[in-house]
Amino acid sequence: MSLERLLREVRACRVCGAHLPLGPRPILRLASSARLLIIGQAPGSKVHDSGIPWSDASGDRLRDWMKLDRSVFYDESRVAIVPMGFCYPGAAKSSGDNPPRSECAPLWHERALGHLPNLQLTLLVGQYAQRHYLRPVWNNSVTETVKAFSEYGPQFFPLPHPSWRSAIWMREHPWFEHTVIPALRELMQRLFASDVV
Repeated sequence: MSLERLLREVRACRVCGAHLPLGPRPILRLASSARLLIIGQAPGSKVHDSGIPWSDASGDRLRDWMKLDRSVFYDESRVAIVPMGFCYPGAAKSSGDNPPRSECAPLWHERALGHLPNLQLTLLVGQYAQRHYLRPVWNNSVTETVKAFSEYGPQFFPLPHPSWRSAIWMREHPWFEHTVIPALRELMQRLFASDVV
């Protein structure tokens, strides 16, 4: 299946539409030339409205961690974005959003990733991506997995989800700012050495 046809099918997907409070709006970015893949959770309500992945405060924080310019981050010829769930899953009763719908990854990920022959690094942002892609070696917590980030290279680099809660988490785990972020930024610089970062 061509990439163009795959993207048409993904964007027309209505498999779990009955469970989505704002209806289906699959959001991803994919080009065969991409060197970096970002796998996060699912679009939030702001991203659902804009149709642009990571176009919210979490995206600002993630780009800051990466020290990656928006022009590079949103250049799908360089950066692919394929979340665990492609549509906004709705707000959770307690706080935050519901988990990504479980239908997406089994249905689409293998086919999508098959169109990334130039992929050099995958960022696994949050527990859902880490559980899916690092089993059976996942450390059973985001904190322990991120702390052991070097064990998953060079293919994967685990990160916490960059929600507002991550500021609290970072204060409790100063090693993230002192060790993980510099390592991430160094990888970004190497990966996009010829680009503006």
